[in-house]
Amino acid sequence: MNNHKILEIKNLNVNIENNKIINNLNLSIGRGEIHAIMGKNGSGKSTLAKVIAGHPHYTIKNGNIILKSEDITYEEADKRSHKGIFLAFQHPIEISGVNNIDFLRLAYNSKQKTLNKQELDPLSFFERISNQLKDVEMDNTFLNRYVNEGFSGGEKKKNEILQMSLLSSELCILDEIDSGLDVDALKSISSNINNFANSNNSIILITHYEKLIKYIKPKYIHIMQEGKIVYTGDHTTANLIEKYGYDFIDDKS
Repeated sequence: MNNHKILEIKNLNVNIENNKIINNLNLSIGRGEIHAIMGKNGSGKSTLAKVIAGHPHYTIKNGNIILKSEDITYEEADKRSHKGIFLAFQHPIEISGVNNIDFLRLAYNSKQKTLNKQELDPLSFFERISNQLKDVEMDNTFLNRYVNEGFSGGEKKKNEILQMSLLSSELCILDEIDSGLDVDALKSISSNINNFANSNNSIILITHYEKLIKYIKPKYIHIMQEGKIVYTGDHTTANLIEKYGYDFIDDKS
């Protein structure tokens, strides 16, 4: 496995409206690794995801975000996306009037253009996306529906996974991808994530639940409190949280 670091976060401090929400946070992720971030509501998990992806609403006071040895701390979100970062939202937005296939082709060709690679015409793109639809077990009919409009929770999450796969993203941040899913949908999404994972990409799972960890088994689990990572363990950490809650961390201090 190639252990070259794909992401390094060094002493990151982030504010929103003069309130510190990320507090001197450090994190290192190698290629081929799956990491999970857990913690109580308000601990900063989703904020961290958005900051890595370049959300403009947050102010980075100091620290660095390094992607593939390049400092992207102040890069705009679209440039980060083209460089390989993908963020799957907890609540994917609906885009009325925009067909899924048009949205996906625009996203794909935008990245291709930035990387000076060949863009695909509608027919060529349909052939490509059809194969990836099979991989995530989605029907072709989803291509002609408006983006996420009328989709079930599981279908919305599969559509996020489809985008991730289409863009061949190298650093994938899945913010509560398991939220609102029934058992069958969770198993399906987990299978899609495991199939996507390889030695050249890395995945960050943000979750509250032990079940997702059970199906995916990340290499590391990080626990956040008050905007910083206070504990790191392996996938069995989720069992301790399920049994004792986050109080077990204080017992280890």
